[in-house]
Amino acid sequence: MSDPMSRRLFLARSGAVTAATAATAVMAAPARAASANRTVIRVPEVAVRQAAVTDPTEATLAEAVTLLRTGKLTSVKLVQAYLDRINTYGSVYQAFVTVTGDQALAEAKKADERRTGELSGVPLCIKDNYFTAGIRTTANSFIFDKFVPDYDATGVARLKKAGGIVLGKGQMGPLATTRATTPAGVITTVNAWTPTNPSIDPGGSSTGPACAVAGRMATSSIGTQTGGSIVLPSNQQNLTGLKPTMGRTSIYGIVPLSFTRDHSGPLARDAMDAAIMLSVLAGPDPHDPRTLGLPKLPDLIRAATPDLRKGKPRLRRATRIGIPADYLTGVSAGMLTIRKQFLDTMGAIPGAKLVDVSYPDDWGLLTGVFNDARLSERTEPFRPWLQQDLKLFGVSLLTWLGGLMLSGDEWITAQRAKTHLLHEVLDGLLNKCDVILQTNVVPFDILGLPEIGFPIGFSNGVPVGTILGGAPYEEDRLLEVVAAYQGATDWHWRRPADPPKPTTASLRTLAAQRGRIDAETAAATSA
Repeated sequence: MSDPMSRRLFLARSGAVTAATAATAVMAAPARAASANRTVIRVPEVAVRQAAVTDPTEATLAEAVTLLRTGKLTSVKLVQAYLDRINTYGSVYQAFVTVTGDQALAEAKKADERRTGELSGVPLCIKDNYFTAGIRTTANSFIFDKFVPDYDATGVARLKKAGGIVLGKGQMGPLATTRATTPAGVITTVNAWTPTNPSIDPGGSSTGPACAVAGRMATSSIGTQTGGSIVLPSNQQNLTGLKPTMGRTSIYGIVPLSFTRDHSGPLARDAMDAAIMLSVLAGPDPHDPRTLGLPKLPDLIRAATPDLRKGKPRLRRATRIGIPADYLTGVSAGMLTIRKQFLDTMGAIPGAKLVDVSYPDDWGLLTGVFNDARLSERTEPFRPWLQQDLKLFGVSLLTWLGGLMLSGDEWITAQRAKTHLLHEVLDGLLNKCDVILQTNVVPFDILGLPEIGFPIGFSNGVPVGTILGGAPYEEDRLLEVVAAYQGATDWHWRRPADPPKPTTASLRTLAAQRGRIDAETAAATSA
């Protein structure tokens, strides 16, 4: 059972969150440096696989840090290896909207001369809705097409303070609403596992950051989530994505989508990498009131370190894993097999207890009512542009117009539904289990509760993942479960094959296959 004090604090803060919705302002953001205050961590030295020694783009974040720290790899070599892959395959993957190669190499040379932090010399991909000083930040929109911030988002500032190197800006869904397309709806970024088939869903809206890591074009990345946009791309591309509890990480300096639902977090290669990234990102930020006064961040790196007995993993704490009734129903035969195998493996790990849980009778109504409230929240800061020119919103226009149509009383009803749903989850579901398997990310997104997506298999060559949700401020519990599972399986070690080297003819064929998402589809799949 989660800490009752943390539950009470979370309930109180959730009720007041709308009073602190000025954490980021798109129209008049102050020209000042974001806070880089954070907890200093120590990345553990890990055993490095031969594959990572042979090809540094294969390395996990922890492996890369170990290689750099021990002098077996230079940052210049690591950055150049990623740039070589981007130069070779970037036109196929289209994972980046901007690549800062010269700047990254210059920073790598400095890192090789003097290590400055726990991520010193490690190249990272940043989703293109994070402000980056001196680097174009478009949020993949017509509105911000020429925007160059003069300060870094807090998350970027903290990664750079830790020595991380910005390799480029990851492509994303237009204004963070759907999978990565052009602002007009033409499909761009592909799934790294099926690069020649753009119709395979790569997950959105953090599509580019996911593809960059999966396609071995960055060591790790950061994205944002309002409706599944960290965990879903991770599931689709064989990564481990961690959306923390609301307030664990700052959203200052991020182009907003929904003030009560926007989260920032890592898309990484495994539980350890996600723990390292979140440990750097987390902490109080005076520019974002949601981050202040929270319980102390637990030791995420310890949580992500498999607890082995005689070489086999076990959970650090006995943990009840809730299985909702729809987890094994309404899915294809192939998916059913994969999920059953996952449950068999998870249930065999010492300390894990699988328990059946049921949703409350009003579950569908509560999640549906409040989910609509996000539309008015995204409309409010963009009202000047809506009044100026509707064409600026491109393919995602309908969701902004939908926000204009939502009345004040409907928004209040949604907030009441949220409060009731919170009690249903904290005092109902999470009293019966410690973590819960999810088949729909909406409830935990609505409530600001932590969740983690991670790989559990493949279907027809495409990765399959699952999502665990947890109690407020218990990211460590989620990492403990995933680390134990990854200690018993090897899905997270698998990397996609390289696509054929592009030619003019092959790129022309791929361009013809990319297709376009229309406004109705964009609205239906919007975060």
